[in-house]
This record gives sequence, C-alpha cells and structure tokens, in this order.
Amino acid sequence: MKSDKTKIADNLSLIRQAQEGNEQAFIQLVKKYESLVYSFAYKVCRDKEKAEEAWQDTFINVFRKIKQFDGKSKFTTWLYAIVTNNCLMKHRRRKLDEATVSLDEPEGFSDEPVMDAAGKRLQTIPSWKETPLDSVMDKELRGTLDTAIQKLPVEYRVVFILRDVEGQSAEETAKILKLTVPAVKSRLRRARVFLREQLNEYMTS
Repeated sequence: MKSDKTKIADNLSLIRQAQEGNEQAFIQLVKKYESLVYSFAYKVCRDKEKAEEAWQDTFINVFRKIKQFDGKSKFTTWLYAIVTNNCLMKHRRRKLDEATVSLDEPEGFSDEPVMDAAGKRLQTIPSWKETPLDSVMDKELRGTLDTAIQKLPVEYRVVFILRDVEGQSAEETAKILKLTVPAVKSRLRRARVFLREQLNEYMTS
C-alpha cells in the first residue's frame, strides 16, 4: 500500500505531465477526480442536469487552465474553486435563488440551542461542529435536511457543503471561495442555525 507521501508525489507527477500536454495524464486526472467533481456539483446545484453541465464545464476549465495550477494549494482546493465558480455562474444566470430565504439578519440568531420560557431545549439536533452528518441522520431526516438545504441561499449552501459535508477546513473553504476565514465561519454559523430551525419540528415531534 502506498504511503500518503507517495500518493502526493504520484499526483504531482500526474499534474506536471498534464501541464506538459500529456493527454493520457490528463485523462487519468479526469478519471481520478470525476466522481468528486460530479458529487460536489450535484450537492450545490441540487439538479442532475445542472450538475452534469458543471462537471463538463469544470474539466474544460481544468484542461484550459491546468498550467495555471502552481502547487501552492492542494489540487482539490483548486478543483473545488472551479466547480464552485461554475455552479455559481449557472445559478446567477438562471436566477435559481428566487425561492430561497435570506440569512442576512436571521431572527433570534444564536449558535446555541433555543430554549422556551420554561427553559426546555427546543433545538435538539446535535451540533455539526464535531459530528459527521452521516452519524446523526436516518433516511427520513436526510430527505428533510436535503429540502432545507435547497432553501439556503447558494452562497451559504456552498459554505455548508464544503465544511459540513465535504469536510474541508475553514481555511481551505476560505481559499476555495476567496473569502476571509471569519466570513466563512459567519456564513456557516448562520446556515447551521437556519437548518437546525428547519429540522426542529422533525427532531422534537
């Protein structure tokens, strides 16, 4: 089994070969990352056709811009940024955000569980700061969460997906989206609060 260092070296070698115009190396890169690109695009776009378009556009962009990758960041960070840009451009062109809510000034905004007048906890879904989503959800809750995620403005949705679904760090997410780390944390906090409120009825019923 290859060590992590060997895998990284192999990946960099593949990228360099693709940058030098090696068609087979580029094809290998596509095969290696096509599932990641499509999966992420679908989570952001929430539509199969748009995800497929984003997948295609992403690898066209990668082919055209591969020489611009300088190795200062992870290749996946660079790739996530391209996918995100493609999804956001499609979103803006098609005005898909008309049915989403605004999170600029969420009512009762708090990152802590909501309590009623008697001090009873109203928000019971576990915090997503430390707990992987898959460990706290059954099939029905996943469907409820998916519906709630679709209501998020896309700028908040992509932060939530990168941090809590894809497992990217705040620093990597900031690089991908060209935001400051505090901005990433603020958007993630608001997205989590909104989603917890959306799931509150399910969790307390």
